[in-house]
Amino acid sequence: MDIIEIESRYTSGAYPKREVAIVRGKGARLWDAQGKEYIDCVAGHGVALIGHSNPAVVQAIQEQASRLITCPEVFYNDVRARLLERLISIAPDGLERAFLCNSGAEAVEAALKFARLSTGRPGIVAAMRAFHGRTMGALSATWNPKYRDPFLPLVPGFSHVPFNNLEAMAQAVDENTAAVILEVVQGEGGIHIADKEYLQGVQALCRERGALLIIDEVQTGFGRTGKLFACQHFDLQPDMLCVAKGIAGGVPMGAVLLGPRVQNIKPGIHGSTFGGNPLACAAALATIDYILEHNLPLEAARKGAWALKKLQEIDARIIRQVRGLGLMIGIDLRKRVTPYLRALMKRGVLALPAGRTVLRLLPPLVISQEELGQVCQAVAQVLHEEG
Repeated sequence: MDIIEIESRYTSGAYPKREVAIVRGKGARLWDAQGKEYIDCVAGHGVALIGHSNPAVVQAIQEQASRLITCPEVFYNDVRARLLERLISIAPDGLERAFLCNSGAEAVEAALKFARLSTGRPGIVAAMRAFHGRTMGALSATWNPKYRDPFLPLVPGFSHVPFNNLEAMAQAVDENTAAVILEVVQGEGGIHIADKEYLQGVQALCRERGALLIIDEVQTGFGRTGKLFACQHFDLQPDMLCVAKGIAGGVPMGAVLLGPRVQNIKPGIHGSTFGGNPLACAAALATIDYILEHNLPLEAARKGAWALKKLQEIDARIIRQVRGLGLMIGIDLRKRVTPYLRALMKRGVLALPAGRTVLRLLPPLVISQEELGQVCQAVAQVLHEEG
């Protein structure tokens, strides 16, 4: 049997699969089992910020694996200490500690627990169209009924209000609210960007009413939007910042960065067997160094603005709107997006959906201008021919 047959036989069935077996990657390119080459605008759902098999990360993993792979947080560790110091040195103002875990959903779970622990309140307010993960707490903050309904009842105490609507938020946040959790750019929700006035208004509301502000940057962190963190576009000082995906160059890792209003965290209150393991920490250090040394946030801003303009110039009736920030771009279509993703794949471009009608591009930040031009050209051809 070939790869697809074997995996189809034994996999859980939880994932919608495309008929391609990816076996190798370098930079912004991937190759399948038949040797066909693709420009990757999926990037492992935004994970491969610095490209596939980046030599700096490969070397860091190899060296750390030969020295020490696992070390739980009941012991101190040299590489973990260096990563914690580095994370706080680059974090938005006011964030001074970090909890390390293994994924974005775990980061969100930790933030929700810390919010209830710090405030003694049960309520969590999230936004419509939000996506925060699939574990029970993170799923409770996620809005789409498609993800929620099969698992009801979820964790109590969660409510959802319209995104970018400060009046609705003001009505929802009260003396029972532990935290508001928001994405600066809603990724799965369709690449919707928050207004600065809205975000700053929500922050002021939280301060005034004793709630904590959690910003979910699992998809937007580490340069994706043209700043190291997307909240820096809007002068936010969140109480907690959830990060993951690209933090460790493809190795599973997440973190919650914590401000001074997050209190009452005592030994044993929360934990993670693999969180902060030296292998992931070494990969994260190498990734952060690479991002900073190559000024990838600036590259994302420059390339993203160029690509956004190119895509907005496409004259195709099927396009409702093109929007984005940095190298996080959504093309909102008047039809379901799946056929266009398949057509792009045939042309050697891998892309993502963001809801039913939005074609999402999340390329590695190291993608070249030439590769990005090829992506824009393929998108234009597909939307003209298939639309």
